[in-house]
Amino acid sequence: MAKVTLEAVSKNFGKVEAVKDFNLEVDDKEFVVLLGPSGCGKSTTLRCIAGLEEMTSGQIYIGDELVNDMPPRDRDIAMVFQDYALYPHMSVYQNMAFGLKLRKHPKSDIEQRVKEAAEILGIQELLERKPRELSGGQRQRVAVGRAIVRKPAVFLFDEPLSNLDAKLRVQMRAELSKLHYQLNTTMIYVTHDQVEAMTMGTQIVIMKDGEIHQVASPMEIYEYPVNMFVAGFIGSPGMNFSPARIKAKESRLYVDAGSFELQIPSEKEKYLEGKKDQEVILGIRPEHMEDKSFAEKGVFTGSLKAVVEVIEILGSEVQLDVSAGEHSLIARVDARTQARLHEEIELAVYMDKIHLFEKEPPNQRVKTEERP
Repeated sequence: MAKVTLEAVSKNFGKVEAVKDFNLEVDDKEFVVLLGPSGCGKSTTLRCIAGLEEMTSGQIYIGDELVNDMPPRDRDIAMVFQDYALYPHMSVYQNMAFGLKLRKHPKSDIEQRVKEAAEILGIQELLERKPRELSGGQRQRVAVGRAIVRKPAVFLFDEPLSNLDAKLRVQMRAELSKLHYQLNTTMIYVTHDQVEAMTMGTQIVIMKDGEIHQVASPMEIYEYPVNMFVAGFIGSPGMNFSPARIKAKESRLYVDAGSFELQIPSEKEKYLEGKKDQEVILGIRPEHMEDKSFAEKGVFTGSLKAVVEVIEILGSEVQLDVSAGEHSLIARVDARTQARLHEEIELAVYMDKIHLFEKEPPNQRVKTEERP
């Protein structure tokens, strides 16, 4: 078991800075997810930890040992790749045992480790099959099993579920979370899928353009995103953003978005006294808007009127694409809604959950409450 520390890590490809001054400490036994859009540098960072990419500058420690000049095989890590990387001519057993054979482990030790890993992953009956005889999910389990038998200090996962269909991804997410609990070891996981990050990680590292924007627990990032990029990247569907202005009226403060106006809760007003008449970006998550007919009284205290453009029935809820003047919004409402296409609907807003961001980049979050 080991913690992983990255200090001022940078990686350049010619004139392109793929990773910039990256500082992160992953505690022992933690499940950390590197999350961001394609090209943000998350896989490059993972490959630097593994020793598959040479850093331009910085230091990486696994445990207390500096591993900058250490070859991958000596770093006590195991990596699971997106494309499984199984040997097609070998059986499942041989694929899982191959790394141990190279390290000259005794045959009895290899058999025991492969058997234990197969039991953990539920693939005992597949050990004699070749990769071509397996489904995508089974191949991914074999790839994970090959990593487990190593009993490494750190597991590295590079988008391991991206080749699976939606249903299988959900299943494998749960299995990897259980695996982390069973093995009780350090895991660093790369993905561009925020649902994977939210459901699996104990800590999430949000990246963009090679830089860290926020490091926090899933719920902290959801509730307190540091800027508009993080707020929009976390959540499905993403947060609604509308240009607005803080306005004082009749001794109260409002968010004036032009085609609608929302009264700011009194407990948030003291943080916004210095923002009167300033332009901001209003953020409302789709799940914090509700058909007013079904909104909980005293919770959804704001309201706005909008025209329904698209209705998506999802079973337990309905997703509405609406237009409120010049603003296009998405709301996730009660399945009982009577919303009709191209007709007006009144949406209630959970005002305690609204977000305000600075108008100018990097669009930092405006403080409206004390964080617990």
